[in-house]
Amino acid sequence: MLSNLNCYEDYRGLGHRPKDFDVFWKEGLEEVEKSGTEFELEKEDLPSNVADFYHLWFTGVGGDRVHCQLIVPKGVEKGEKRKGILLFHGYHCDSGDFSDKVGWAAEGYVVLAMDAIGQGGLSEYKQQATGDVLHGLLIRGIEEKDPKKLYFIDVFLDTAKTAKILQGMDFVDEKKIFVQGASQGGGLALACCGLVPDIYKVQVCYPFLSDYRAAYEAGCDDSAFDELGYWFRYRDPLHKNEDEFFRLLDYVDVKYLAENIKAEVVMAVGLKDTVVFPKTQMAAFNRINSKKRLLVLPEYGHEYLPKIFDELREFLAFGK
Repeated sequence: MLSNLNCYEDYRGLGHRPKDFDVFWKEGLEEVEKSGTEFELEKEDLPSNVADFYHLWFTGVGGDRVHCQLIVPKGVEKGEKRKGILLFHGYHCDSGDFSDKVGWAAEGYVVLAMDAIGQGGLSEYKQQATGDVLHGLLIRGIEEKDPKKLYFIDVFLDTAKTAKILQGMDFVDEKKIFVQGASQGGGLALACCGLVPDIYKVQVCYPFLSDYRAAYEAGCDDSAFDELGYWFRYRDPLHKNEDEFFRLLDYVDVKYLAENIKAEVVMAVGLKDTVVFPKTQMAAFNRINSKKRLLVLPEYGHEYLPKIFDELREFLAFGK
């Protein structure tokens, strides 16, 4: 069902994929490989009949100290391989409570939930950049005029390293890695799967971080993209640097990374979403070449979407 998304059925977004896009991200992934998958664990003493809880720390490619929550089902036997799931959170937020993930562990998943650097969680963001530091991370580093300086370059590479760490755990089946996220978390989930194509399945709700030009043209001031308009208002009111601005953001536009996804994808969208416009979400969805499914909720916006997880229990391989 596309309902009034029919007008976006073939929409692939505004702008152009940078000519060096694949080379750029290949070099980034080489840095991830060079940095290794070492991590530190700290036990979190919480009562549970089904899971053990840990703080997991690693050093990101940018030198940042990245924090994740690790939740492991009790009773994992030596040589046993469990499904793994990566969870990514919304913009400005954090990975939540450990208790939020007990249901995943009860279903047999090893859970790894990453805190994006410099947001609400424990991960640290140590980079300095020229330009605005007041309003938003999407524009952080844009005035360095080098895509490698953009905040979300480091975050995307952190998602890839998080995936590699989970795949490398002795008790995790590296061929059964699931990824889940909503809003920013949905965008990070798509980016992760574009960078680590051997991920098994991904489920996202209203993914952010796609199709920035279209978001700006739609009138972004009251949306998740509001910092785009803010930057022009205060940093470039005559739009002398508009082309360069959006050229740089193309490197962190998940619609281009979505082309590399091989995982099976389910995406849920609320047609009344004014926070992350459905048009921008469809730009990413339509570039996915793997098996995919779209769930449309016409009466819902950027909010809790009911019945999604009941619908997806088989997709998420619960009990298998």
